[in-house]
Order: sequence, then structure tokens, then C-alpha cells
Amino acid sequence: MYSGLHAIWVHRLTHRMWRRPGLRFPARVLAQLARTLTGVEIHPAATIGRRFFIDHGMGVVIGGTSEIGDDVMLYQGVTLGGRSLEKVKRHPTIGDRVTVGAGAKVLGPITIGAGSAVGANAVVVKDTPPDSIVTGIPATFRHRDSLRETQPAVDPAEYVDPAIYI
Repeated sequence: MYSGLHAIWVHRLTHRMWRRPGLRFPARVLAQLARTLTGVEIHPAATIGRRFFIDHGMGVVIGGTSEIGDDVMLYQGVTLGGRSLEKVKRHPTIGDRVTVGAGAKVLGPITIGAGSAVGANAVVVKDTPPDSIVTGIPATFRHRDSLRETQPAVDPAEYVDPAIYI
């Protein structure tokens, strides 16, 4: 039903288990069961902040050294993955209030700054500053234009169909 939400609930449990000695194996087993049922793979070691949401979760992968801030939203097919097999921080850090679009890949021990938005299908392999729009393959960023993004592109009155008021 709400696969992203269920995956997050299970992750909250598996993460607590992961931090306790002797419970890492059961945490991995439960995480794999949740992956099978939800289509969302979250490693039990990943650190996830408050009010995290996965919309249409199928295909989301979150690696073990990933750190995700508060108020983050991921869409379907997002990968927060590593680029090496070394036993170091190898997954991304996602700041607070970040949105990651469908199919985006954020790879390596990089940081996506707070308040940023990653476009659909972007492949991000370099750090991005706060309040950025990140798009492309490989991804590039631009700073948010607060005036342009808070003003509607079209006057809302243009959306009203006059026929419904007749």
C-alpha cells in the first residue's frame, strides 16, 4: 500500500537493532524482508532524520554510510550509492529539506547542501552547496533564484475556467 512509509518504519527498527551488539545479523535479515515486500532497500546502518518520506518507493536504494537530514523527500528509483568497496564513508550525505527526483543517482561520499533539489535522472558525483538546483549527467548545479521560484509562472486567474461560473 504505502511501500515507502512501511520501509521507513522497518528501517527505524532495524537501525536500532544495528546499533546493538549481537543484533546486526537479525537487522540485515529484517531489512532484506522489508526490501522484498516494499521494493525499497535501506541498509540498517544508514542514518535518517525526522520527517523523511519516500514517494512511490519502488527501486529506492540507500547505502549503509548514507546520512539523510530532516524533511527530505525521495521519489521512485533514487539511489544513494557508493563508488568504492573500502571500509570508509562511501555514501552521500543529504542535507535538510532536500528533494531528490525520480531516478536520480547520488554517488560517493559527497554532500548535497540543505534546501537543494536534485532533478529527475540526475547523476550527482560532486558536492553541491545549499539551496541549489542540481540537474544533468554528470550533474551541475545552479543556486536557487528565490524571486523566480516564489512567483507563479502564470497568473492563477488564468487557470480558472469561466464556464464553471456561468
